[in-house]
Amino acid sequence: MTDRPDGRRTPGPHHSDLLTIGQLGHRSGLAASALRYYESLGLIHATRTSGGQRRYTRATLRRIAFVRAAQRVGLSLDEAKVALDRLPDRPAPSRAEWDQVAESWQSRIDEQIDELRRLKEKLTGCIGCGCLSLSRCTLYNAADRAGEAGPGARYLLTRDPEAGPEPLTPAADPCGTCQDGY
Repeated sequence: MTDRPDGRRTPGPHHSDLLTIGQLGHRSGLAASALRYYESLGLIHATRTSGGQRRYTRATLRRIAFVRAAQRVGLSLDEAKVALDRLPDRPAPSRAEWDQVAESWQSRIDEQIDELRRLKEKLTGCIGCGCLSLSRCTLYNAADRAGEAGPGARYLLTRDPEAGPEPLTPAADPCGTCQDGY
């Protein structure tokens, strides 16, 4: 907003309401390079001065806080952008708009909790097994279809890439990794 002769303000940001990239970095705790990266991803937006310098509205601090909160709960920057794109451009979303975003985050957090539980179960089994084998460990080599066929570049050795790698027969398995279903 800018001041008019009668003392009232006109719509739009006033030059004192705009932050330089250094000021935004200081206030947000992010490096200028991170802010430029966020801008390149469309997470934040800047206007340019006649000299080409970036200027950010103070509302950008709220967007950065939103992105950092999203990262704290395990969302990627792409997921944060999707959530931000659902919010209005005005400085502060309504309570209902925030609730809608929070609800989508809660389901994502629930997925992460389930994923961590599965990892914990695998880790417990792995400690009990003690193998830590890169070729057959369900923790290090989970669902490795090519690994089931044996060592080496299995997809280069197969005749039909669509059907997957050639299975390793017990006779051709010098290490005995095909025993017990591995």
